[in-house]
Amino acid sequence: MTDEINSIRKYFQPIQPSIKWGDQHISYKEFKPSIPLQNYIYCYWQLKTNKALDENFSYRVVSDGCVDIFLNADQTEECFIMGFCKKFTAFDLEKKFNYIGIRFLPSFFSLFFNIHANDLSNKFQRLEWVDPDLALWAGTLKQNKNFQDFFNDKFESVLQKIVSKKIDHRFYQAISQILIKHGNVDVEKEMIAGLSPRQLRRIFNKNIGTSPKAFANVVRFQYILNAKPSKQSLKEHKIYFDVGFYDQAHFIKTFKTFYGVTPSEAFK
Repeated sequence: MTDEINSIRKYFQPIQPSIKWGDQHISYKEFKPSIPLQNYIYCYWQLKTNKALDENFSYRVVSDGCVDIFLNADQTEECFIMGFCKKFTAFDLEKKFNYIGIRFLPSFFSLFFNIHANDLSNKFQRLEWVDPDLALWAGTLKQNKNFQDFFNDKFESVLQKIVSKKIDHRFYQAISQILIKHGNVDVEKEMIAGLSPRQLRRIFNKNIGTSPKAFANVVRFQYILNAKPSKQSLKEHKIYFDVGFYDQAHFIKTFKTFYGVTPSEAFK
C-alpha cells in the first residue's frame, strides 16, 4: 500500500473521552491490533462494568471520523456498526455490560468490505443489515477466549485479499493533506490532488461517508482533543485559532456539536 495510506495513522489519532463517572466500576481500554493491521485499524476496545451499577449508564461517543463495529461480548449475536457521525451520540446502557469493538481508521472499513461509507453515516445499525457474512463471523466470537486474536485473524485474512486492490491515490493524497494540516484547509481552493470539488465530494462520500469539509471539521476537533488542554490553558493560549476557528463562539459551538458539552465542561 502507499505512503498516503500509511500516513493516516501517523497524523490521526482519534480520541474518545475517558470514563470520568464511576471509574471504579466501569473500565474502557484500547488495544492495538497486530502490526500488519495498524495502518488500517486504530484499535480494538472494550467498555465494561466491573460490577453492577446502581443505575443505567449513559455513554457518550464523540465524533472521530471512524467506522466502528461493536458487539455485546456476552451475546455476540448483538453486533452493530456505526459510521461517520457529524455530532456526538449518547448510548443508554444497562447496569451491567461488556462491549468490545473495532475502530477502523477513516476509509478502511469501506476498503476492506467494499461498502459505500455514506450508507453508514450518522446512524448505528445492526451489522447483519450491512454485511450478513461479517455478522455471522462476529457471532462465533463466544467460541473464542481472546477477542484480540479473533479479530486479528479475521482482518489479516481480509487484508491479504486487498493488497493488490486498485486504490484512488488522489483520494489518499487529499485525506493526507487534510490530516497533515490538522483540518485547517480550504477544501475548495487548496486541495492539489487533481480533483474538482465535485469529484472530491463524491469520493469522500464513498470512502469516508461525508464531505471533505465535514471531515476536516472533525479532524480539527480531534486535534484539540489530542492537545489535551486544560480549561485554563485553552483560555490562555487559544489553540483553536491554530486550526482555523475564527473566534471563541465558533469554536465552542462546533466543539459542543461534536462532544456533547462545552470545552469548559469537557476539560474541567
